[in-house]
Amino acid sequence: MGRAFEFRKARKMRRWSNMAKTFTRIGRDIIIAVKESGPDPSSNSRLRAIIQNAKAANMPKDNIERAIKKASEKSTENFKELLLEGYAPHGVAILIEAATDNNNRTVANIRSYFNKYDGSLATSGSVDFLFNHHCFFQIKNDGIDIEEIELDLIDFGAIELSNIENEISITAKFEDFGSIQKELEKRKIEISSSEFEREAITTKVLSNEERQKVEKLINMIDEDEDVQKVYHDMEN
Repeated sequence: MGRAFEFRKARKMRRWSNMAKTFTRIGRDIIIAVKESGPDPSSNSRLRAIIQNAKAANMPKDNIERAIKKASEKSTENFKELLLEGYAPHGVAILIEAATDNNNRTVANIRSYFNKYDGSLATSGSVDFLFNHHCFFQIKNDGIDIEEIELDLIDFGAIELSNIENEISITAKFEDFGSIQKELEKRKIEISSSEFEREAITTKVLSNEERQKVEKLINMIDEDEDVQKVYHDMEN
């Protein structure tokens, strides 16, 4: 069981604790994917991945179809992806992925959160380099020889495979997502879910009091409707 898998699993459980928020975020992901490459999952690899994740999050099929239909309408506002970087108190680095239809609003809101908790919004590139950008796949383990498939997938960029009960977790670099997705689909291996995550290269250990203050900032950022994911380098 790899460290990256445990990190991702813990994040997923926290993020899926509020299903309404999860569905909203998946809906925005669908809009971005459809506006970018069309509403047909067979020709839109990003949309295929989002639909898999939506099913894994128990999002009803009707909700998924409505979101795709809405995203296809010209009147639907387009959302753009935005990466924001900053520092919380005690030098904790924070990286924020947002999907917004109004950059000015989103940046102003995030800046106000940092200011409230004695942090600061930083310039682009100030924090990003402190995190590894990975992609993850969960596949059904229907009698798969994990050692054999690991050797095969290394050629497509796989870094680590972990076998948990009836599923196999695959870790790869962000840029190798497409090649691994295509290879799994070519082999007709069912993908349960897939996603991108950022993991801090090193982490900071804080006292309980220091940690609580940073967590208040992180929680406030995470509650913002434009925020998709929040990452930090504070030791869990």
